[in-house]
Amino acid sequence: MHLLRAWLRDPRSVGALAPSGPALARLMTAHIDHAHGPVIELGPGTGVFTRALLERGLPGHRLVLVETDPVLASTLAQRYPHARVLRMDAARLGRSSSLFGDERASAVISGLPLLSIPADKVAAIVEGVFERQLQHDGALYQFTYGLRCPVPRALRQRLGLEAERIGGAWLNLPPAWVWRIHRRNR
Repeated sequence: MHLLRAWLRDPRSVGALAPSGPALARLMTAHIDHAHGPVIELGPGTGVFTRALLERGLPGHRLVLVETDPVLASTLAQRYPHARVLRMDAARLGRSSSLFGDERASAVISGLPLLSIPADKVAAIVEGVFERQLQHDGALYQFTYGLRCPVPRALRQRLGLEAERIGGAWLNLPPAWVWRIHRRNR
């Protein structure tokens, strides 16, 4: 019901009316090694990926959740009290210093519906992630319901990024693909 209400408030901010399933959550978090550093989650929604990250051993205090919807943000703060929940637009990440002080995130997990977000805002989000928030050898994990990478090729080329599809979650409703986006010179 939380996602349905969020969709009713702002349809463009919600990519699907059902939360992501456990198969997609496992795939999105399978390559995250909490020993390499903290993690940022963009658009956590109901916290399906958040729960998977914590179950994989990521300490809650090493996790920042960036959510624009006030109701979802409040629910996340109650559900995951050790994580830091920021009610902000992910496009502002480039204007912020690192969310972890002197340390940068080892990974960014994104549940944002990039295909329904305007191109200039997608560019601001991706630039902010790679220029201000992510370690040099870190990666952005993004899922999509389409077959192509949701980060446009021209933007990836301009920022020196590569994208690789790491798998599909056929049991998700709807089925989804997961992409790992990283700097060329990792």
